[in-house]
Formats: sequence, C-alpha cells, structure tokens
Amino acid sequence: MKTPLTQALAAATLLAAGGADAAERKEAQQVVRAGSQASSAGPEANFTGRVKVEMLWPSNERSQASGAYVSFEPGARSAWHTHPSGQRLLVTAGTGLVQEWGKPVQEIHAGDTVWCPPGIKHWHGAAPGTRMTHLAVTGMADGKGVEWLEKVSDEQYNAR
Repeated sequence: MKTPLTQALAAATLLAAGGADAAERKEAQQVVRAGSQASSAGPEANFTGRVKVEMLWPSNERSQASGAYVSFEPGARSAWHTHPSGQRLLVTAGTGLVQEWGKPVQEIHAGDTVWCPPGIKHWHGAAPGTRMTHLAVTGMADGKGVEWLEKVSDEQYNAR
C-alpha cells in the first residue's frame, strides 16, 4: 500500500530525474546533509506572517523541479500564486490550510499531499493555532516555478 509520503517521494524522484539515465550522465550520487543548506525568511512581498524556506535542491538542466521545506508559523500563509508546471506539497508537520481561487478553504494535516495544477490560482499556509511544514516539489517552465499575485486577505484566510 502506498502512503502519502511514498507517493510524494515517488513523484519527487520522477520530477528530479529529468528522464536521463544515470549511466548515460556518468555522474556520481550526491548526498547533501540535513541542515547543511542555508534557510531564509519567506519574502514579505509573497507571505503574511513568519515563514522559513529551506531550499533542498534547485532545478537544473536535468532536473526540471526544485524542492524545499517551507515552515509556516501559526496564521502565516503564502500570497495567491500560480505555478506554470504545477507543484506537489507533502505536509510533514502540523495543520495547514489551502485554497484554490473560487473554492472553499480546506484543512490539511501531516501526511496529506496536495497537487497544485499548472496555472491554478491558490494559496497555502498554517492554520491559526498551529505551525505547519510542507515539502514543496515545484515544476519549472522556462526557468520559472511560480508567479506571485496579491496577498491573501484576513477575510479570505478566515473564511472557513
């Protein structure tokens, strides 16, 4: 039986592989140690509240997806945004909220996965009383993974 974690990791592996066979690339396996990557605050222009972004891997010519842990303090959230090639989220801790434009806010929990299809306007963040962390695997198109839009209002965030 496939768990949400297994499904998300399989999707991340497929996205990160970029379709090239390892033997053809003649590259060695790489290990990046946990905590060795710098983290940064989510930019105020794109987030409300305290958000920490830990880049895990960037996209490159062979891997058309990037990966990051994004941690939201209670009540923190992204602005409305879209992804040209979609995004897969795996909630690793806490309780969060997601909303697609014109649809109701949904609660998400550790172990849940979310598929954000290409071009669909949405936001995600922590629920009011808890932190939430998710692994974001973001597809890239023409070197771009996200288009940021307006911030989510308090009224939109609290509409549950």
